[in-house]
Amino acid sequence: MENTIWSILPPILAIVMVILTKRVLLSLGTGIIASALLLGQGSIKNSAIYLWDAIKGIFIDDGSLNTWNIYIVLFLFILGVITVLINMVGGSRAFGEWAITKVKNRKGAQLLAAILSIIIFIDDYFNALAVGQVARPITDRHRISRAKLAYIIDSTSAPICVVSPISSWGAYIMGILATVFATHQITDMSVFTAFIQMIPMNLYVWTTLIFVFVIAILNVDFGSMKKHEERTIATGIPYDENKTIPGEVQIDIPVSEKGRVRDLLWPIIALFIGTIGAIIWSGIQNSDEITLMNIFGNADVALSLVIGGIISLLVIIMLFFIQSKKYQTVQPKLLSTAFVSGVKSMMSAVLILFFAWALITLIDLLGTGVYLGSLVESSNLHVGFLPVILFIGAAVMAFATGTSWGAFGILLPIASQIIMVTDSSLLLPTLAAVLAGAVMGDHCSPISDTTILSSTGAGSNLMDHVMTQLPYAILTGLISAMGYIVIGFTNNTLLGLVTIAILLLCSVLILWKRKNLNTIR
Repeated sequence: MENTIWSILPPILAIVMVILTKRVLLSLGTGIIASALLLGQGSIKNSAIYLWDAIKGIFIDDGSLNTWNIYIVLFLFILGVITVLINMVGGSRAFGEWAITKVKNRKGAQLLAAILSIIIFIDDYFNALAVGQVARPITDRHRISRAKLAYIIDSTSAPICVVSPISSWGAYIMGILATVFATHQITDMSVFTAFIQMIPMNLYVWTTLIFVFVIAILNVDFGSMKKHEERTIATGIPYDENKTIPGEVQIDIPVSEKGRVRDLLWPIIALFIGTIGAIIWSGIQNSDEITLMNIFGNADVALSLVIGGIISLLVIIMLFFIQSKKYQTVQPKLLSTAFVSGVKSMMSAVLILFFAWALITLIDLLGTGVYLGSLVESSNLHVGFLPVILFIGAAVMAFATGTSWGAFGILLPIASQIIMVTDSSLLLPTLAAVLAGAVMGDHCSPISDTTILSSTGAGSNLMDHVMTQLPYAILTGLISAMGYIVIGFTNNTLLGLVTIAILLLCSVLILWKRKNLNTIR
């Protein structure tokens, strides 16, 4: 069953079920069981072994603790507690009231969220969760749906990380490129130089980022996103109250009237400085040669998130006790309530992550990515079509496997093998197309951890986020595909950029015209 067409059945089953039923855990569980049965070749005993190994692998890897997963889960719980405490001391209320005087309209609130996501480019996990905490009070006040906020976060965090050389993504990609360059004995450019040259070639990044700002400025929403926005404007409730909202506190907690803006800003600043400081520290500790690339490439991002989270938690606890002593507006005994409520608020997101991680592990054993990669490698079309073929192939792989990094690891070496024996001048555009396609597939996939965390950070229902973002990602993906066809046949990046600019402008004009027609009617 491994490395065959059967290997794509479990992810397709999980994705189709989650779209049809809207029940994420049931759908992921179905995909997990299907994967285990295929691996065990129908044997209940063997399938149970594979299933147990996948579940165990979430916590234990090669006989030692899987610290990456454990730290991510711990950070989510810490963030939940921080959020509750910030609300309890009145920081979110005060920030929302202050923002109303500075951010005058819905456009400004959306632009603030997008700009914050671009500024925080170190890691997409940190980006999604931190920006959500800062922007949510403002977007809620301006009646912007949580689904819209999740889209803004998701469509700026991963795209900006994939073109940033000083990010966890950039370091990972350059590590793969180093192996590719060594294999093909490419010595006329460094890996870092190649990465920089590929930035303008990542068409999906620029199409998506520009589209986010266009949507925010012109308010030309379409598809199910439009329905969410209209409901939020009409009711003032930024989410569907009948659906599960990860990261949303389920019980009423007292909110202090003495809170100040600093009660929100200081914990967030501490989180940012603590995380960045820990990333630099861990990168230096793990590097033989101290360079910027080595620091970010060898940093333990997951541990750094926990360290930053603990520092932020200590800051908000200090502010809690200062307010308790000074104003007696919050009682010390409420601290335990905040911890319990914060952990509970993140349980939904953590369970979804557990299921997604288990499914991704089993999909990897099935060789889903390898099979999809072989389909791309065996295509015998004109060399000019290779960038767009690999763009689509990477998108399909990331969508089906739920991981853009997995698509990078599998398809970048395959892409280099294909292009080096056909037309080596297209090497960088083709590799850039793989990066772009993987990010697009990640945006569309309901089993992607970045999709899950973006909805968590925004406080949006996961499937609401997926279904509202999907039409936007498909549109920008189609525009990007046209650009890669132009680059493939002309080997001219500028022409590719001009192509996506023209197509993007045409799309926006059509959406603007439709909006005006609907307004007249």
